[in-house]
Amino acid sequence: MDCRLGCGACCIAPSISSPIPRMPKGKPSGVRCVQLDENNLCKLFGKPERPKVCHDFKACPDVCGDTNAKAIANILELERIT
Repeated sequence: MDCRLGCGACCIAPSISSPIPRMPKGKPSGVRCVQLDENNLCKLFGKPERPKVCHDFKACPDVCGDTNAKAIANILELERIT
């Protein structure tokens, strides 16, 4: 599955414990990453400073669902249970 451009769920819903440029302590779940632009696109996509955890995330139907809202809900639920 390819990412839905403009979704941004993976940049909002999960916590990220590794440093992100301008977010040296990472980010908590539900907080929008500062590297997510106004179109919900990652400003670091394809750049070496993009965190490994972000690079390693692969969209899949079980996590991303059919809509951006479902993706956020699914990732928030995964955060809650882990």
